[in-house]
Amino acid sequence: MTPRLLAVLTALFLGVFLGPAAAAVASGHPAGMHGGPTLSSVAQDSEESLQGTLRGPDREAVSGVTVTVTQDGAEVGSTTTGDDGRWTVPVPGPGAYTVTLDTSGLPEGVAPRTVGGDVLDEVVVRPGASQGVIFQLGEGEPDDGTGGGGSFDWGRAAQLLVEGIKFGAIIAITAVGLSLVFGTTKLINFAHGEFVTIGAVAAFFLSTSPGNLPLVLAAVLAMVVAAVVSGGFEVAMWRPLRNRGTGLIQMFIVAIGLALLLRHVVLIVFGSRRRQYDEYTLQQAWDLGLFRITPRDLTITLLSFAIMLAVALMLQRTQIGKAMRAVNDNSDLARASGIDVERVILVVWILGGALAGLGGVFFGLTQAVYPEMGFALLLLMFAAVILGGLGSAYGAMIGALVIGVVSQMSTLWFPASLQYMWALLAMIIVLLVRPQGILGRRERVG
Repeated sequence: MTPRLLAVLTALFLGVFLGPAAAAVASGHPAGMHGGPTLSSVAQDSEESLQGTLRGPDREAVSGVTVTVTQDGAEVGSTTTGDDGRWTVPVPGPGAYTVTLDTSGLPEGVAPRTVGGDVLDEVVVRPGASQGVIFQLGEGEPDDGTGGGGSFDWGRAAQLLVEGIKFGAIIAITAVGLSLVFGTTKLINFAHGEFVTIGAVAAFFLSTSPGNLPLVLAAVLAMVVAAVVSGGFEVAMWRPLRNRGTGLIQMFIVAIGLALLLRHVVLIVFGSRRRQYDEYTLQQAWDLGLFRITPRDLTITLLSFAIMLAVALMLQRTQIGKAMRAVNDNSDLARASGIDVERVILVVWILGGALAGLGGVFFGLTQAVYPEMGFALLLLMFAAVILGGLGSAYGAMIGALVIGVVSQMSTLWFPASLQYMWALLAMIIVLLVRPQGILGRRERVG
């Protein structure tokens, strides 16, 4: 299967699933109301409600702001945001509601990003679901809906650049495993996003009741859990399928089925509600001049870059890293040279699962933990891998950073709801100029 064909297949799936997934990820924009859409609840054990978490442009919780819910002009209920910015309004049943934010309670200098952004119409609540609501907040007066103001805001640009680098770094450490798996097995692992979710959920259960472990220790154990799950599927399923000569298209379909299975298992175990870790949720942001950043986000960004550096050194300096690159280049030649290819592939799956699990913890810290988080991130991981070059771990890192920065910086001029469209458009433009990706290699076809 050629890289061009793989890119086309992945682009098709990006197009099919981009709508719902982009909406889920959009709830993690640095300025806004978090708690985005939830899955249709398979367990009808909770009443319908609308909820969210109000944060300002600096990601600090905004308390004491009134949120009102109406239906057909009649008020259903209202509440005020708590000290942590959270709010919940129960609704009488499924249907479409209008949610209004009282802007008079917002801090000075904070306003909806667009005119009319304080009123959200036709917010649909499904049976038994708690629907999240997103209010995009920014600094100063609301703009005219185009995403751009009258003069260039260097402070906001710097803030978005920092947010983009952080987001790109999280995508990078999760995309590395996806790229390594493709490089060694030529399999497009559509279930890779679920390893992200498994890591985040495992850390949540370990760090809260009944585990009550420190989140740092829980994150390490979550990496182990995700690595064991990933390696277990390699031994129990992928290796036997390869030994039987199963085609890549068939294995791709199996990966999609596995992703759906794991996602619904997580949904049953974890539930459909978005949840936050108990630690590092509310922190005072450091003012560093042009931008502000919390200690948590700074630590996540630095750790992500340190992990990328460690992976690069492992691939270049260690024996197993050199074996991975050899299998990536030519598995048959590597096997003829005495390399245990099956062992290398198993290590790749374990490493990829561990990195995905840690990326899930980081993503859950900056956004929230929910069953679809891995799938939402998977689309951007695919974009990063294709942009950087199929099978190139270094390319996946660079591609992820480009995707993260472009998606955030685009909100300077365009609505935040389109930010991932511009990131994917950047990928398409690069591929038109360089079809093999930024660090990909040209290959002969035929």
